[in-house]
Amino acid sequence: MTAFPDALPDPGFQPEFYTGVPTKRLLAWVVDSLLIGALTLLALPLSGFLGVFVLPGLFLTVGLVYRSVTIAKHSATPGMRLMAIEFRDSRGRRFEPVMAFLHSTGFTFSCVAFPVQILSVGLMLTGARAQGLTDHLLGTAAINRPAEV
Repeated sequence: MTAFPDALPDPGFQPEFYTGVPTKRLLAWVVDSLLIGALTLLALPLSGFLGVFVLPGLFLTVGLVYRSVTIAKHSATPGMRLMAIEFRDSRGRRFEPVMAFLHSTGFTFSCVAFPVQILSVGLMLTGARAQGLTDHLLGTAAINRPAEV
């Protein structure tokens, strides 16, 4: 099943799509952060090591590109794929490149504005669809990857 009938799965009728998603998102974030860190270190020599002076900005930039590209391609980052979760838009479809960029930008902003990230995590832990703040704003959700038919 690659798409749902014009909507995200209903957590009341299909809770299996949301079971364990917050924990899986946390574990995926750890995996992705390690990969982004490695890519950032690989980028340092390319900048003539000047990137050391703007390391947090370089990390955020690499992370934004990493997330945008991988989510645009698979509707999930490598960490999310490892945890068997993926993003879906409000119509239950996998992300297209524009939505991947918008979601990645929202995520990056929430990382920079730490109170926003705390709010986002709180929303994930309390909402029926485990949606973060960016998900709420865009009408998206991370779900357990459905079996392909």
